[in-house]
Amino acid sequence: MEVSVSRETMCPYRLVLEHVTSRWGVLVLMELIDRPYRFGELRRAVSRQGRTVSEKMLTQTLQTLERDGLVHRDAKPVIPPRVDYSLTDLGREAAEQVAALARWTEDRMDEVARARRAYDEARA
Repeated sequence: MEVSVSRETMCPYRLVLEHVTSRWGVLVLMELIDRPYRFGELRRAVSRQGRTVSEKMLTQTLQTLERDGLVHRDAKPVIPPRVDYSLTDLGREAAEQVAALARWTEDRMDEVARARRAYDEARA
């Protein structure tokens, strides 16, 4: 008898790493490190970084990060409804790590560009 085992059960840390380093996960964490955002504000802020994130994808990303304990969703019972998203302490730790990697990437971009040119020239 074959037992089905989920990816989450097999390698849970890898799945969290995928969530944190996903295209939208990185950008959400980077934005929320500064302050809480409402959904629409966060969507605009994340979209300023490049491609526009769809409502569906941002919702899925936020739900995933909330499930992992990185994002807090605060729904206020007012009319119209107000929902704010912020980082948990765990999320702030993850965001700081992502920010450090982003700074390293920015600081080393010239070296990466040189390596790319050398690689491409060697292949030509």
